[in-house]
Amino acid sequence: MRRLLIPLLLVLALLPAAAGARDPRPMSDDEVDRLSELALLGHGTSRMDALGRLAARGDPDVAATLVMALRYRRDVAGETGFAFRAVTGSDAEAWHDAMLWQQAHPEIAPRPDFRRLKLTVLERLDPAFLRFLGGDRGRPENLDIRLEEIVWGGVRVDGIPSLDSPKMIPAAEADWLRDDDLVFGVAIAGDVRAYPLRIMGWHEMLNDVIGGVPVALAYCTLCGAGILFETRVEGHGENRGEPFVFGSSGLLYRSNKLMFDRRTDSLWNQFTGRPVSGPLHGSGIELAIRPVAITSWAAWRSRHPDTAVLSLDTGYDRDYGSGVVYRDYFASPDLMFPAAVAPGTPLGPKDYVFGLRVTGGAKAWPLETFTGGAVINDAVGLETVVLVGDAATRTVRAYRRGDRAFERSADPATLLAAGQPWSITEEALVGPDGTRLPRLPGHVAYWFAWDGYLGRP
Repeated sequence: MRRLLIPLLLVLALLPAAAGARDPRPMSDDEVDRLSELALLGHGTSRMDALGRLAARGDPDVAATLVMALRYRRDVAGETGFAFRAVTGSDAEAWHDAMLWQQAHPEIAPRPDFRRLKLTVLERLDPAFLRFLGGDRGRPENLDIRLEEIVWGGVRVDGIPSLDSPKMIPAAEADWLRDDDLVFGVAIAGDVRAYPLRIMGWHEMLNDVIGGVPVALAYCTLCGAGILFETRVEGHGENRGEPFVFGSSGLLYRSNKLMFDRRTDSLWNQFTGRPVSGPLHGSGIELAIRPVAITSWAAWRSRHPDTAVLSLDTGYDRDYGSGVVYRDYFASPDLMFPAAVAPGTPLGPKDYVFGLRVTGGAKAWPLETFTGGAVINDAVGLETVVLVGDAATRTVRAYRRGDRAFERSADPATLLAAGQPWSITEEALVGPDGTRLPRLPGHVAYWFAWDGYLGRP
């Protein structure tokens, strides 16, 4: 009988809001904050009463708190959803849709007390989260992203452990790799390395030095993007020239991982290479991007027989089998966490694109454009570019082309321009007279991530 009575009381409390009327009785800020806390953290009839009174008040300034309640108080999700719809006028039934509504309404600012409630929840999940957002760090003026859109990714800080200066082995010793396994291929100053996705999917962050250059390979499995950042930023802070070392915070923003640097505990957007909170917030730092290619192990090893490859001996006990990590997510068209995609595009949220950021602009090409192998002459921003790719292995390389137009040749290791062969290398296109056209630092990603951060093609 009690289980039937509570929803009935809530429905009765919501009737004015459902009819479009607001509760005319004034409510103090302290009372609204008390009811918000009860709606999120309370129990029993007091929680139901709080939901009803907030719904009848009808102000969407409590929506962010109700969004959190929809995720973490699933025992009464129906009642919470009813209250959320009453204050927002949306038709969201569950947390995922409520988050999308919230993303679409940046003009709705949460109440000041929301930050305290958010930090309370994060601290209960993992006290270490307060390293990134506790105290003044979580204030809106100290964030480049909205606190209400920062969500827990399901693991604690460093729950997805980074690989720091990992063991590398010769290609001949990697007999456990299948020819069709995909790898991140990197070559800097003659130092050639392969990092298999079947290992990187378990770690998502790698700090290493390649060809004398300190780098971090930040792999966001949720957005399908592996981006190679230079981690030395000259002239910044106390440790000038000392490379940043990154880890995975366990927090997400619009289904994109928030990484953190171990020097300052600032959060960084993995997709842009910019700090979004902490001491580095507002510093203007943007990590430089280096070229990286996704390709098959067979193709990489054929091009670079002397390549080193990441060892299975990582120091962690994981199932590094082929096709194991994130198998269901990669096979599904659905996102694991909410992120909106602008309407009017033929691409699905998890369609792969190859994206390129250059001076004056950014552009993405659907990966299917490279089906069967393709050479595309195009322009982005202030650059004219040529792209060479093969969708089958998720491989695209981009180069500056100047006023030349390139086409395929019978030799897959070369392109033709004005009938002359140009060698395709990891660092440049090399002409018959030694002219070098440098490679540009593009990368593959799911469409929703590129669309959400860098705009539409």
